Amino acid sequence: MHLLDIGEVAARAGVAPSTLRYYEEIGLIASVSRHGLRRQFGPEVLLQLKLIALGKMAGFPLETIGAMFGSAGGFELPRDRLLDKAEAIDLQVRELAALAETLRHIARCKAPSHLECPSFRKLLAAAGRDETPGKGNRRFSAERV
Repeated sequence: MHLLDIGEVAARAGVAPSTLRYYEEIGLIASVSRHGLRRQFGPEVLLQLKLIALGKMAGFPLETIGAMFGSAGGFELPRDRLLDKAEAIDLQVRELAALAETLRHIARCKAPSHLECPSFRKLLAAAGRDETPGKGNRRFSAERV
C-alpha cells in the first residue's frame, strides 16, 4: 500500500495540514503510520476528505459527518436526513433567487427614491413577515409580492 505524507494529502485535498490533524484528533480520519514526525495516510483518506467536504458544503456539522463513517471504514448515508437537507437547500436557493431579483429591482428602479417605489415597498413588507411558525422570517420571496 502506498502511503501519503500529510503534506501530500493536504495539497491533494486542498486543506491545511492543521485541518488534517484536527480531523484526526476528532476521529474523522486516521493516520496509519509516521515517517519521523510526519503523519502518513492510506490513499482512502482522499475519498474520506471528499465526503467530509461534501457534508460540510451541505451544512452538516462535523459531529454528524463523523457519525456517517462506519466503524469498518464505510460510509452510512442517512437517506432521510439527506432528503431533508436537500429540501432545505432548495428552499434556500428559492429565497436567494428572490433576494437576487429584489436587489436587481432596487438597482434598476427608476423611482426618485426607493421608498416611493410601490414594488419596493411590497418587497419590504414581504421581507418583514414571519409566515412560517418557528422558522423565523422567511426573508424575501417573490411569491408574496
